[in-house]
Amino acid sequence: MNVSATKPGIEFLKVFSRFTKNYAIVVAIFVLFVFFSLTSEFFFTFTNIRNLFQQVAPLGIVAIGQAFIIISGDFDLSLGRNVTVTSCLAAWLMVFIGVNPWLAVFIAILTGCIIGACNGLLVAYARIPCFVATLGLQMICVGLARIITNAAPIAGMPSEIHFLGRGFIGGPAYGVPISVVILIVLCVIFTFVARKTRFGRYIYAIGGGREAAYFAGIDVKKYRCITYILGGGLASFGGIVLLSRLDSAAITSGNLYEFETIISCVIGGISLAGGKGKIAQALLGAFFLIMFFNGMTMLNVHSFVQDVLRGIVLIGAVSVDVIRNRRK
Repeated sequence: MNVSATKPGIEFLKVFSRFTKNYAIVVAIFVLFVFFSLTSEFFFTFTNIRNLFQQVAPLGIVAIGQAFIIISGDFDLSLGRNVTVTSCLAAWLMVFIGVNPWLAVFIAILTGCIIGACNGLLVAYARIPCFVATLGLQMICVGLARIITNAAPIAGMPSEIHFLGRGFIGGPAYGVPISVVILIVLCVIFTFVARKTRFGRYIYAIGGGREAAYFAGIDVKKYRCITYILGGGLASFGGIVLLSRLDSAAITSGNLYEFETIISCVIGGISLAGGKGKIAQALLGAFFLIMFFNGMTMLNVHSFVQDVLRGIVLIGAVSVDVIRNRRK
């Protein structure tokens, strides 16, 4: 009788253990949330929490693309500057050329996909290491953004796109940000893609071992290239959401997103070795990261110190991933 009574408890512990193993980031978010709520009177307010989610949205969208690339066994250092150049391009087309806002958005997203395709061709087909190829594209994107904007901010976006970054379902007073709804919808869609489609299964297989995937009949080069195109497209869309939220574009838009998306993925539990992880983990990592620096700001921690902390978090996250893989 005592043995049977303990079975539900044992099963609960097993389920809890699996959950904390895959989603330890949830526990970390809870602890951090409680800490900042107790140490800052401005943190746990409706306005700040909603602003927190609005900040997460563009980074989370870009992190979904980075997650696919990392799961496939690569990474992309150009995503942040993809955000920069595509948001600047869209702003320039709308404000100075007078292009229809939705056509400008389409051109920007197409440009992001082209940037991703360039990365994919260089990495998958030309066999250039992803660090070198994506870093080179990063520099190209920075230069193009400066040429487009002449290094000056472009402000005053058309009202047609304001809802993407600043709209609310239920009104501006207590409504839910549309950008957050978009992020959740994208997370659901791409979680389905990653788990239930041939493309998703192939990406995990390639990340788990390219040679084995090749001998299993998977076109490794093709699918690695597609992940970069997907990452580029999501980066450009994240740039549009950021552009809408800020109502301006500048060469600082998306700055450090390339590193913050990698940090988000690794903190969330996606392995840099490839082949492991869930899309939702990237979003949880992004939320943790944004909340961490939001809380630091609420505690009046200097921005220079926050830069130091960002580097420490990056090293710490990668170190945890390395240790985790060694144990396995």
